[in-house]
Amino acid sequence: MGMMLVAPLTEGWHTVLRALVLTLVVVPVAVYLVVPRLFAGYGALLRSRNSRKTS
Repeated sequence: MGMMLVAPLTEGWHTVLRALVLTLVVVPVAVYLVVPRLFAGYGALLRSRNSRKTS
């Protein structure tokens, strides 16, 4: 899916260069934006489950 989103911007580029650019964009976004939010949501879920067990 990412390749299809980047395709209009990188029309004449070699496939390997497209993959490199996509990787350089996706990895930092995942590490700094997506994963911390997933961990926060998971922590909230665990806290709510633990509070139900102790109550």
